[in-house]
Amino acid sequence: MVTEIKAGSRTDKSGNAVLRGGAASFFLSPATIIIIIFLVIPAFWTIYLGITNYRLTGFSAVDPEIIGLENFRRALSDPAFFNSLKVTFIFTIGSAILGQAVLGFFLAWILFGLSKRVRSTVEIIVIAAWMVPSSVVSFLWIAFLNGDVGTLNAILGSQTRWLIDYPLESIVVFNIWRGTAFSMLLFAAAVASIPKSHLEVARVAGASRGQQLRTIVLPAIRPYILTDILLITLWTFNDFGPYLITSGGPGQETELLAIFVYNNALRFLDFGYASSIAAIMLLINLILSLIVITTGKKRSQ
Repeated sequence: MVTEIKAGSRTDKSGNAVLRGGAASFFLSPATIIIIIFLVIPAFWTIYLGITNYRLTGFSAVDPEIIGLENFRRALSDPAFFNSLKVTFIFTIGSAILGQAVLGFFLAWILFGLSKRVRSTVEIIVIAAWMVPSSVVSFLWIAFLNGDVGTLNAILGSQTRWLIDYPLESIVVFNIWRGTAFSMLLFAAAVASIPKSHLEVARVAGASRGQQLRTIVLPAIRPYILTDILLITLWTFNDFGPYLITSGGPGQETELLAIFVYNNALRFLDFGYASSIAAIMLLINLILSLIVITTGKKRSQ
């Protein structure tokens, strides 16, 4: 005799229906609390400081005043800010989008055609290099690009002062070398997730490796591509690492926005102005995120 299950019983409920009431909120509360403490509150605090004249010294440090949008108007008329903005966009596009994403994908695609042992060996080496602290990597690149006794000049037989004559190009190459590992590993996992039967059918049908890449691989891993571009763009846009190599110089040729904020806050002690720049950076990050997410949704429809 078959026992009937009453409608509305627990066994008839879906996973989402079971987590009714406060259950879902309870399980999500730890992550929500962490986000509020470490993201939301600092963001609002930064915006608040951006509308004040707060400094680390003087009367403004004791009793800061709210000055409204004065710091933001100052930024929009500051040539140094626009220089840092331009340098940051060049650095981000050159090293993240055109460098890490493209190079990381093609390295992953090349490794996909090699044996599993070779792939594993290369991935271990890449992960090991990626784990090296930024301070150590920066010291190695300073030694590599040194104008007098640098390794690169010893190889080329030249006396080029790379960090002085080509400072922006140097930190772009440095960031590509340092960050390509993430894109390569992400794309390697994405390509490996494609059913082999799809590629085998295309191969039997006479499709070349380039045709397989264009018609099967790229459409299949599009979500991974958008995720990679979003992450590395945000990381690079907010990167402070090049400061360890050039300190933002010579002049202001490599003064990224993160370095610009640091200089105004801790060198010139103008926390209010530095916070307004940080708030502008936050707004740009949100815009970039929305552009990438919107692009992904449109292409998925």
